Amino acid sequence: MSQPLLHTSIKSLPLINQGKVRDIYDLGADRMLIVTTDRLSAFDVILPTPIADKGAVLTQIANFWFEKLGHILPNHLTGIDPDTVVSDPAEKAQLGARAIVAKKLKPLPIEAIVRGYLVGSGWKEYQKSGTVCGIALPAGLQEASKLPEPIFTPSTKAEVGAHDENISFDQAAQLMGAELAAKVRDAAIRVYKEAAEYALTRGIIIADTKFEFGVDEAGTLYLIDEVLTPDSSRFWPADQYKVGSNPPSYDKQYVRDWLEASGWNKQAPGPELPPEVAARTAEKYREAYRLLAGRELQA
Repeated sequence: MSQPLLHTSIKSLPLINQGKVRDIYDLGADRMLIVTTDRLSAFDVILPTPIADKGAVLTQIANFWFEKLGHILPNHLTGIDPDTVVSDPAEKAQLGARAIVAKKLKPLPIEAIVRGYLVGSGWKEYQKSGTVCGIALPAGLQEASKLPEPIFTPSTKAEVGAHDENISFDQAAQLMGAELAAKVRDAAIRVYKEAAEYALTRGIIIADTKFEFGVDEAGTLYLIDEVLTPDSSRFWPADQYKVGSNPPSYDKQYVRDWLEASGWNKQAPGPELPPEVAARTAEKYREAYRLLAGRELQA
């Protein structure tokens, strides 16, 4: 287990952006250094307690999928070793298996969400109207039912601390053009289907997931950011899946449950997590990596 990293300090490079989890540094015209910290956000608030190895898990799961799904569309990885872009030992120590050197691409203005199962906000909407994000579904489905076909339900991208909003495919097309929106939808569904089929052989159901896409100057579509991680997806243990109830997931659900029971008002600042909650959450992340990749985490 590596020392948890809540904040990076790479003084030799200009900081471009600090997100909920990732710190991004500038490497010139066409590249950037992305460092995935051990920060955890819940209910859109960044908590003060780091989750050990979380950054390494997210980075290595994403890299595993980028390699496995690279035949579908290109991704933002450059293959450059992050250790080669800084020289200071204290800065190198913050990188390790949690950092990548990525291409600079123009991010598209939507989150590309694919749902394969009826759960969460989709289940709530279905109970009221028989739809998910306005898409009509067959009658008689239960919570956690597998959908007849995966559905594409895009959302807007919110600033840190704000909530994404679901939008229709037509609204997504208005934001970036009908042709590109259709390309994104088709790529997202194809990537989800192939990943979900593989994950099932490893004992994991991918109930839903969120992708991000970018384009280069030629308009080529790329898969960017993180992909099919416990932060961007709902992973269920296949052996605990049962239609009619929401299975436990390989993510921060344990933290969310503790926060809900703590009486916290879901406003910043978030509370410190008890050590056992942080440790159990860290183990769920590591377990997801072990199952999917079939090997131990490189911390």
